[in-house]
Amino acid sequence: MKSTVVQVTTGDRQVVHDITGECERFAASAGDDGLLHVFVPHATAGIALIELGSGSDDDLLAALEDLLPADDRWRHAHGSRGHGRSHVLPALVPPYATLPVVGGRLALGTWQSVALVDLNVDNPDRQVRLSFLAG
Repeated sequence: MKSTVVQVTTGDRQVVHDITGECERFAASAGDDGLLHVFVPHATAGIALIELGSGSDDDLLAALEDLLPADDRWRHAHGSRGHGRSHVLPALVPPYATLPVVGGRLALGTWQSVALVDLNVDNPDRQVRLSFLAG
């Protein structure tokens, strides 16, 4: 298995951050056919396969705001207001995705992108582990 860690800076706002390019480059360097596993080792972030750039990323953030409001209802309460919701996020947007790789290329649908979803405004620096398992 080949593995690497990608550093991502998300800043101080909620974000759906496109990591498709990093995934594509790693898959191409890893070889031929297999599986690319994308994993974010954080308790407050997730990985989504979603269309980006057409408003879907903003729609996802709006839906998550409706489901997980940034208010004082959360028992896990430290950091910024509503921080506890970030700890619930991985139950809805899992911290991983496994993608097929064919001929060194991600086998994504036409409009699919790989994105890091991060609601935690208290932690601007994230890591994403990419692991390739040859077929």
